[in-house]
Amino acid sequence: MITNPLSVFLVLAAVVLFAVYLEQRYRVFRALSAALVGILLAMVLSNIGLIPGDSKAYDYLIDPGVSLGIVLILLSVDVKTVIRAGPKMLAAFGLGSLGTAVGAFISGLVLAPMIGPETWKLSGQFTGTYTGGGVNFASLGQAFDTSSELFSAAIAADVLLTALWMMLCLSLPLLLGSRGRSRAAAGAPASAGSLQEALYRSHRPMTLLDAGALALIAAGCVWTAEHLGTLIPQLPEVLWLTTLALLVAQIPQVRRVSGAAMWGYYLLLMFLSTNGAQSVIANILAVGPSVLYFAVGTVALHGISLFGLGMLFRIDMPTLVVASQANVGGPSSALALATARGYTTRLLPGVAVGLLGYAVGNYAGFGVAALVRALLGM
Repeated sequence: MITNPLSVFLVLAAVVLFAVYLEQRYRVFRALSAALVGILLAMVLSNIGLIPGDSKAYDYLIDPGVSLGIVLILLSVDVKTVIRAGPKMLAAFGLGSLGTAVGAFISGLVLAPMIGPETWKLSGQFTGTYTGGGVNFASLGQAFDTSSELFSAAIAADVLLTALWMMLCLSLPLLLGSRGRSRAAAGAPASAGSLQEALYRSHRPMTLLDAGALALIAAGCVWTAEHLGTLIPQLPEVLWLTTLALLVAQIPQVRRVSGAAMWGYYLLLMFLSTNGAQSVIANILAVGPSVLYFAVGTVALHGISLFGLGMLFRIDMPTLVVASQANVGGPSSALALATARGYTTRLLPGVAVGLLGYAVGNYAGFGVAALVRALLGM
């Protein structure tokens, strides 16, 4: 097994390069997207034992790597898109959050005999993590003082389900024939200067001056957001990061810097491949399948609520899949999916409801946990 962090990073870089090559060369992979192909390839490599399920390389790509990617992508986003897609995204997010809470509640009641006296803790943690991402999972686990064994098993199940759900959300528009994607499909941009085109090539040749400016802007935004998050912990760091990036993006000189979206998308592809690499099925089987059943039940009811009611209320598929990723994976996953599928009008609304998930996920988690605990008498 390859364990050296630099070597693991090299493997992931090769995975992303191969995924982009397949996407641009073959129509079937273009339909799947480089993001989905990268997740699948990395998952195969980790599960056959070529690369580990845990590595310092992954830690870097998750943080600060994905933060740098978020900044670079947001430098190219039109803020007016929030007005057009915001209300529907909020409604879809609400449906997904409701389904998550119901799923965690029912899973807790059904699986309590298999899991034991800490079942109520998992109900709260899975409610939190599938309302606004993994940050809520960690904070609720600390608040509930979940045992280390159960916590580790639940993390393994969460990572696997998050990666699988990302793959499903990437595939659903293709399977259902969604027309929500812009015509600027991967590798085939519709018009010069569009964000979709900028993901694959800079609007003009990128110079050393551009590279230096992007490095300074991205690192500066991440550094500033980290310090503001420490000074004012009531607001999550990702909220500071998004705000700073959008403010900087309004500077005309910054918008003229070449290559921001392309490098941001590359970092997001590396981040998604990391998600695949962390999905080692053996980690879950080693502690028993009951925790996996819990995660599956929660996400399944989330999906039934979001997609079933969402389509009934005529909410478009691009909005539904981005909202679902905001619930299950948080704002980073929502942005990554919207970018990968070319849903440019859903980028900022997806990030916005992902941030809302951070805010309400812990409250929902505490509420569901208390209800399950009371009903089970634990």
